[in-house]
Amino acid sequence: MKFFWRYIFPALYGLMAYFTIRLLTDSVTGMQFWKRSWALNCTEMAFSILMGFMFLWGDRRVFHYFDKKWHDNFSSKRIRQELLGVFLINLVVQNVFMIPMVALTDNGLQWFDLVDVNIIPLFYALIYYGVRRSYDYSMAYADNRLQLEKITNDKLETELKFLRAQYHPHFLFNALNTIYFQMDEDVAAAKKTVEKFADLLRYQLYDQQEKVCISHEIQYLQHFVELQKIRSTRKLQLQVYFDEQLRDEKVYPLLFLPLVENAFKYIGGEYQLQLLLRKQGGEISFYVENSLPAAAPDLPDMDIERKNGIGLENLQRRLELLYPGRHRFSAGVRQQQFIAELKLTINE
Repeated sequence: MKFFWRYIFPALYGLMAYFTIRLLTDSVTGMQFWKRSWALNCTEMAFSILMGFMFLWGDRRVFHYFDKKWHDNFSSKRIRQELLGVFLINLVVQNVFMIPMVALTDNGLQWFDLVDVNIIPLFYALIYYGVRRSYDYSMAYADNRLQLEKITNDKLETELKFLRAQYHPHFLFNALNTIYFQMDEDVAAAKKTVEKFADLLRYQLYDQQEKVCISHEIQYLQHFVELQKIRSTRKLQLQVYFDEQLRDEKVYPLLFLPLVENAFKYIGGEYQLQLLLRKQGGEISFYVENSLPAAAPDLPDMDIERKNGIGLENLQRRLELLYPGRHRFSAGVRQQQFIAELKLTINE
């Protein structure tokens, strides 16, 4: 393909300009150039082919210059300067190669010859410029779009990593605090707790980059609940239900945990806690409800976490990044119960 554009197309370009000029000139003068000497015609066509090579070579130099100077800037100023460059190259090449040829053949240089020699090749030059640069600009636009998408994805990935980094210290503090107090009472039990904690941490470290089976998440939540029960009061009334239909569905990891952690953190009053994870059609529904201390005010949605932590606000942002338009999340206080519900669409 390079061979065609470098060696064949310039010759065709020159011949196309030549035959157009000859046809228009013959229409005015009544001449029939194909009845002339073929030696003369071939000489003119050779000059026209040479003109095509010189013009397209000059155009390529102009394009290379502006690509290097302006790079990704496709402003109107650049286009105007490119068009001016194409016009000047066309003007010089046509008058160097075509005017002497016309002046030395037939009845000499007439005014209409001068017009044809300059206007017709310029018309083809502008068509060539439009086709060539529209292709170059469209390719550059596509490349810029890909670069923009890559930058956007990198930015989102960086934000997700930052959100995870926010979450880990929150989890670590609570778990280590549990183990710390347990060691004063039962060292053997504390060792088992450390083992559970290690399993939880291992899951966090190695399974966060891609979607995981919901069964892994359920196992993780079960371990987390067991760890929290160790440090909870005996008054805790815990109800946990994980739907047996949930097996191989894929979800992003650690989206349910902030709700469970939040429930254990703020539970009080009658110490009732309910965790329900179910499959409903094409959705996974996670429902968390916990009683609040009697002194807890009637706060609007999300205010508890915005005043005292980053868990739910962090979760909301992660959902926007990972499940845009495919999640529903609500959280708030109702009748001394803090209720949070998250629904994820898994079948689009």
